[in-house]
Amino acid sequence: MADDDGIEMRGEIKEKLIRRKQEWARDGRLLTGNQKMEDRTERLPPGQRLTRDWPVLDLGIQPDVPLDSWKLVVDGLVEKPLEWRWRDFIEQPVFEDISDIHCVTTWSRYDNHWEGVSTAHVLELVRPKADARHVIMHSYDGYTTNVTLEAFAAPDALLAHRWEGQPISRQHGGPVRLVIPQYYFWKSPKWIKRIEISARDKPGFWEVRGYNNEGDPWKEERYS
Repeated sequence: MADDDGIEMRGEIKEKLIRRKQEWARDGRLLTGNQKMEDRTERLPPGQRLTRDWPVLDLGIQPDVPLDSWKLVVDGLVEKPLEWRWRDFIEQPVFEDISDIHCVTTWSRYDNHWEGVSTAHVLELVRPKADARHVIMHSYDGYTTNVTLEAFAAPDALLAHRWEGQPISRQHGGPVRLVIPQYYFWKSPKWIKRIEISARDKPGFWEVRGYNNEGDPWKEERYS
């Protein structure tokens, strides 16, 4: 199966998994009630457990996006919309960062080394308009999620194309995925296709299915 861009979509939507995670949100599963609202001296957020692996989690469809077909659009409330092909993307200043992953399903992985393009650089190029407040991210598999413009512009946020010195695999969202370390990882969408700058918020796939609109791990903002 291929979409209008000729991108191959592998797999099938995991309807049972989606329903189960909605039930978790409805029932408040995994919540500890030990939110660290102010004290963030402890590295591991409440309810999380460490892993050395990087589990593969998705909706069932894993787009296969060849580099010569990859495209990123940044538009909406900006002075200068941009459209990058792969060559344009890799010619941008390289940004590297080491950060932790915290997944809402309770696993965390420390010290992930990312390489890519900083979101701050993207915003500098497109120049959001004065009334811009939110960012809605769209992926090749149809997934969406939302953050504030302030969160998107965080100094450790980036469009990553390499992890631990290697290209990010298709299973983990390659060729390019968002990384926003301050939030649970569902806010860091795989297979990024479009970044929409907006005056109003537009809750995404999980946010309309019972998950928190922000997703701060230290506040344990798993669900709405």
